[in-house]
Amino acid sequence: MSAAQPSDLYIGLMSGTSLDGVDGVLVDFSSNGLKVLGHATGGFSDAFRAQLLALNTPGDNELHRAALAANTLARSYAGVVQALLKQTGVAASAVRAIGAHGQTVRHRPQEFDTAPSQPGGYTLQINNPALLAENTGIDVVADFRTRDVAAGGQGAPLVPAFHRQVFGQPGQALAVLNIGGISNLSVLPADANAGMLGFDCGPGNALMDYWCQQHTGQPFDRGGAWAAQGQVNPALLARLAAEPFLQKPPPKSTGRDLFNPAWLAQQLASLAEIAAVDVQTTLTEFTAKACCNCVSSYAKNSKQLIVCGGGALNGELMRRLQQGLPGVVVASSDRHGLPPLEVEAAAFAWLARQTMLRLPGNLASVTGAKGERVLGAVYPA
Repeated sequence: MSAAQPSDLYIGLMSGTSLDGVDGVLVDFSSNGLKVLGHATGGFSDAFRAQLLALNTPGDNELHRAALAANTLARSYAGVVQALLKQTGVAASAVRAIGAHGQTVRHRPQEFDTAPSQPGGYTLQINNPALLAENTGIDVVADFRTRDVAAGGQGAPLVPAFHRQVFGQPGQALAVLNIGGISNLSVLPADANAGMLGFDCGPGNALMDYWCQQHTGQPFDRGGAWAAQGQVNPALLARLAAEPFLQKPPPKSTGRDLFNPAWLAQQLASLAEIAAVDVQTTLTEFTAKACCNCVSSYAKNSKQLIVCGGGALNGELMRRLQQGLPGVVVASSDRHGLPPLEVEAAAFAWLARQTMLRLPGNLASVTGAKGERVLGAVYPA
């Protein structure tokens, strides 16, 4: 076990819009950098995945269903925490806090319930951090996004500050692309003192995973092998690319509220029947193009694109990203010291540490908030 003081060990938990399960990491912050001591995962059953997906749209008895889903999620989180402690031999008492993002089921930061000049939007991540604290005996930090929204921000993305800490290279401009269910870009300028830019590009794996599951029974297109067998449909691609969100300038964020099965069905409506494999190929190209356009527009000086999240494991998607950015080296975050599936979980360990140290976790230049804020709510063990 590390000789770090208890306040230097944090656990980060992430269950993203891909709805594939929980990633957890135990991180040692005892030095100026970070060291991942362990990584554990917990999958979601098909039934639970369906419950979470259903909560993204209005339905009967939502409050009751959301509360029960939050309990199930907290127990899943606790299972991953116990696996991490067992794997690393670290005692729960040695961990300062758990950063638990929760499961986003609504993200509408720009809706107003008061005068348009006052923040009135919201973001909602179901979670039961009190139950997680009870079941692990470790302090829990949760509800990271709402403080930024209260300050007039988008509440997302929150990972750019972490990306700067982990991947920043003095004197070199680069970009970090996280491809989970939704894709988001962090633009790191060469001047470390310059303001950062970060925003959601559009869909990541969400639509590709949905289509793959519907037509192959598999939860995702492993390696992009299915998409590699088809052809891009130009008419469908044009419809997908016409989505107004893609043309909006940052700061901006999105989620399954927009990029969901109903949205995809609208784009497919009235088109001649398209082979399922060709739809998958077109969705993969659409995701790649949306990301490439963001890099070309907002990260012109970047010669490196570091890709993390589940999308980094999709070889066909990575090939299309590199094809769309010929002057940029596109590479997995694995080559930069942190495997793709550990990055977001590590980010929430870092955000939990920021909270416990009463340090800001957001970047106003990224989210559009009035300023930097200490994020999250603490649930003592």
